[in-house]
Amino acid sequence: MGKDVIIACDFDSAEQTLAFLDGFEGKKPFVKIGMELYYAAGPDIVRAVKERGHRIFLDLKLHDIPNTVKKAMSVLSRLDVDMVNVHAAGTRAMMEAALEGLTRPDGTRPLLIAVTQLTSTGDGQLRDELLIPQAMEEVVASYAKNAKAAGLDGVVCSPLEAGRIHEVCGPEFLTVTPGVRFADAAKDDQTRITTPAGAKAIGSDYIVVGRPITKAEDPAAAYARCVADFVG
Repeated sequence: MGKDVIIACDFDSAEQTLAFLDGFEGKKPFVKIGMELYYAAGPDIVRAVKERGHRIFLDLKLHDIPNTVKKAMSVLSRLDVDMVNVHAAGTRAMMEAALEGLTRPDGTRPLLIAVTQLTSTGDGQLRDELLIPQAMEEVVASYAKNAKAAGLDGVVCSPLEAGRIHEVCGPEFLTVTPGVRFADAAKDDQTRITTPAGAKAIGSDYIVVGRPITKAEDPAAAYARCVADFVG
């Protein structure tokens, strides 16, 4: 599976989203629809973006008891998305239930990945607030191993951890990495970040890029820059 750039369409309306995608003049970038947009516009925005020919990462980060997640995933499986996710902290049983719910009667399903630790979380918060004494890299690797054991396709992690995850889970286990910024851009609320070229060197399979593209003066040019740096 080749590397790709996923644009985080973190808008608060369908109108903003579709107007943004209109600016790509025939290109069909892979897009992420997250909680802000999905809660504002509902499943209809997923259908509208898919009708335009885009691949979709539906980023809702499910985290609940296994039965609830299984039922929710069975609903999401009816949407024609390409990737969905859960929180790995929900345990292996929850991830297994998610996989079961997501799999359609004909055996097909979107890719299912698990969030390890959010890229806005730093080592101090991991230790002092979440009461996890182990180093971030080891916590993320452990969560990734649980996700693989549950049958998932990959994880969401910082690009800084992608290489370690491939070491412990194998090269085919996907790493989907937000926390990517151009070297000349603001960090915003991210703490564990790198550049598109850095993410490529470390081993990310997909990078998720939001504000450096969506807030750029020329989003299509910023996207092209990301693709050139990451995909080559």
